Amino acid sequence: DNRSCVNPNIVVSTKGPTFVSNHSTCNFTTTPLNTMNQNNEQNLDHFKGQHRLPNFAIPHRYHLTLNPNLQLCTFSGAVTVDVSIFDSTRFLVLNSIDLVIHDSFFIDSNNHKVVPSEVVVENDVEMIIFVFNQPLTVGDGVLEINFTGALNQHMKVGNVPLELTALSNMPVSEETITGDFKTVCFEESPMMSTYLVAVVVGLFDYIEEISPGGIRVRSYCPVGKSENGKLALSVAVKSLELYTKYFSMPYPLPKLDMVGVPDFPAGAMENYGLITFRETELLHDDLHSAAANTQRLLIVVTHEVGHQWFGNLVTMEWWTHLWLNEGFATWVSYFATDTFYPEWRIWTQFLEETAEGLQLDSLEQSHPVEVDVHNASSVIEVFDAISYQKGSSLIRMLKEYLGGDIFQKYACKNAKTEDLWSVLSEESGVEVNKLMDIWTKQTGYPVIYVKLEDCTLHFEQTRFMSLGLQGEGEWIVPLTLSVGSYNNCKKFLLETKVGKLDISDLYHSYFSSLQPKDEKNQEIAEKPWVKVNVGHTGFYRVKYDGVLTARLMKAIKDKCLSPEDKFGILDDTYALCEAGEESILSLLSLMDLYREELDYSVLSRLINACYNIAKILKDAIYDPWNHLNQFFVDLIISSAEKLGLEPVPGESHLHTLLREEVFMALATFGHKETHEELKNRFQMYVNDKFTSVFPVDIRKAAYISIMRTSSAIDRSGFDSLLKLYREADAVQEKARTLPSSPDPELVKEALDLMLTDEIREQDTIYVTAWISFEGRETAWIWLKENWDAIVKRCGQGMVFHRYIRDIVTPFSSHEMAEEVEEFFSSRVTPSFARILKQSIEKIRIKARWIEKIRQEESLIPKLTRGLTRTPMET
Repeated sequence: DNRSCVNPNIVVSTKGPTFVSNHSTCNFTTTPLNTMNQNNEQNLDHFKGQHRLPNFAIPHRYHLTLNPNLQLCTFSGAVTVDVSIFDSTRFLVLNSIDLVIHDSFFIDSNNHKVVPSEVVVENDVEMIIFVFNQPLTVGDGVLEINFTGALNQHMKVGNVPLELTALSNMPVSEETITGDFKTVCFEESPMMSTYLVAVVVGLFDYIEEISPGGIRVRSYCPVGKSENGKLALSVAVKSLELYTKYFSMPYPLPKLDMVGVPDFPAGAMENYGLITFRETELLHDDLHSAAANTQRLLIVVTHEVGHQWFGNLVTMEWWTHLWLNEGFATWVSYFATDTFYPEWRIWTQFLEETAEGLQLDSLEQSHPVEVDVHNASSVIEVFDAISYQKGSSLIRMLKEYLGGDIFQKYACKNAKTEDLWSVLSEESGVEVNKLMDIWTKQTGYPVIYVKLEDCTLHFEQTRFMSLGLQGEGEWIVPLTLSVGSYNNCKKFLLETKVGKLDISDLYHSYFSSLQPKDEKNQEIAEKPWVKVNVGHTGFYRVKYDGVLTARLMKAIKDKCLSPEDKFGILDDTYALCEAGEESILSLLSLMDLYREELDYSVLSRLINACYNIAKILKDAIYDPWNHLNQFFVDLIISSAEKLGLEPVPGESHLHTLLREEVFMALATFGHKETHEELKNRFQMYVNDKFTSVFPVDIRKAAYISIMRTSSAIDRSGFDSLLKLYREADAVQEKARTLPSSPDPELVKEALDLMLTDEIREQDTIYVTAWISFEGRETAWIWLKENWDAIVKRCGQGMVFHRYIRDIVTPFSSHEMAEEVEEFFSSRVTPSFARILKQSIEKIRIKARWIEKIRQEESLIPKLTRGLTRTPMET
């Protein structure tokens, strides 16, 4: 299970292009095989089909030698493992993936050398079993294995010069040169989990800094781009200092290296002392990094440095507890970013994380935070919005409920969820395990129905499901509420399915605070608003009765609510509408109240809702006059006019972020003036790459405008963007230049490029993410026709999951759901089974939503015409 705690000592002999390895592995584990009765006679069948390893043999130290041939993309190696045998056994069972085993033998405590009679490879469960004729005796011994393997073809890089750098988790202890080769030895590491062992070999420049605690920190960048690693280096050094003080626990290794990898499937990987990054997440370029790129870099670097405590220093006991790693690392990344840049108001932006977790967890095909992982190949599927976004949102909800800095001392010392709850209960005096167990062990979350009768609030909870099903489940919900003012709040623990709360005291307090001669206050005082889930910090949804809904809508109109609560009300109403619990007319009317909004997080959520509703309404109703797009443009045009296309000297980071979002939306919805202006500016940029009229934060909007107006007949814009992609040196520019066209021929041409060397495998996600609404049929046909080639190129890892999700989910009919099911019936594997089921469920959710919308079809155009105030040129 790639998680044994060992002391690796690594030697690398190498020559050739960049090599990154932490996936081809061969290791033991300390995890028991629960189905094995160790007192009975062992036989080979006991181990076949098992996914966790027996604990009768425990490794203590690995001495690993690797000899990569980076020109042939192969390697050979040898490992010597110090092992303790606790129960006499004829078998040694290890995890292994993509290795060919050659010579192997075991030397027992009596110095007897024993050669296995058979080596059994169990590819389905990523294991190998060494079978011996006679039982190995109890005691210490040494296992030696010689092996070869192929470097991962799904992430191969090109030819580079021979002057290479070799890196691993620990500093270099010795380096010797023999001819064209060099042998690099690394210091022995402290105890660590084997999935965190990494080796990187490649051609790099670097910059370094020594942290206040004496840790050597380096950013390894492509040659000639070391200056682009400065921001990440600064953030890493500050993060080490912050986390060391906050958790009262020093970083335990002597160095921390960060390496930009040319082709990398994830954003980054937290290998102990050697963090590997996708280049876009490590490199910062003042000319090409938009504000969104800068913020993303901060979040990713602080997340991965946080993992050096959450995950590396203390590792989850099993993948069931992955959320402890990822949830806490996500939470501390926002904590750190807020510490460094409080003006970014990053905790308001964190609501996007909460929204993503709520969206996935509303599916019938969701899973608990503590998820049983039975198949090694399915582990990758739980690196999702439940482990990351829901996990971090639960941590935030609990912290808000407990208050203070209780996580400082204890959060990074726990390998199991139960350990954390136990310690927090002891320190806080609250039965945290009773409160939180159900949140981590049960799938889903509740929707809280709120009704006001006189001065009493009535609550009822049930599991919220986007399919509109009546879900099972009951939670202990830490409710917060405000009445008329944020100075007038109360906490309430809903421990049963229904509950009630007398708010007479809050009413009295609110009325007493008003100035009696203020006519506006007197008018509001007659009907004070009530907001449940203040700040949207709780992981649940709220549905109000008609009276309370009307008061909240008036509060939004009168600008009485915080950005966090405006975000939460909009997100909850959208989700309730999708599930059939609110009408589309009510949702559109609510959205109309946000047309003057300038808060980044709120307007970003509004734009996201516009995108999704525009697509669903196109499938649901006939709109030949384009009233719907005009309505969506009208919602955001005022904000666009206030922001302008040109950055203002000294403007806030949030306004810069917002400009990109707003003009991307106008381009997507076909605003003619935006298209023309941005295309003109792009042409000036093509003629002069140093022009000031094409700032980086409007480029993505401009590329959308170009692609939305390109076609197979007039493909000049598409060709210009393709040329820009091919010539771009900045990785940020490559990530934004290929949004998709509405023209099927251009869609197919862009998709075909993903199967060539023109687009790195890691960058294909930028193409699939931008498949246009009009191009979904083309993309689906392309996926079916090229299925074997896609699997061959991508395997079935993280990038492959994006192919499934991005190409399957745009559909919205039961017929398409059935077609997708039929196509994958003979192709699905455990590595993407859950992703596929979730994608198909999303299709059915939209199909059901369309049926609901069509019941209101005749009223929608009239409503949008009535709400629209600004004519749109198309």
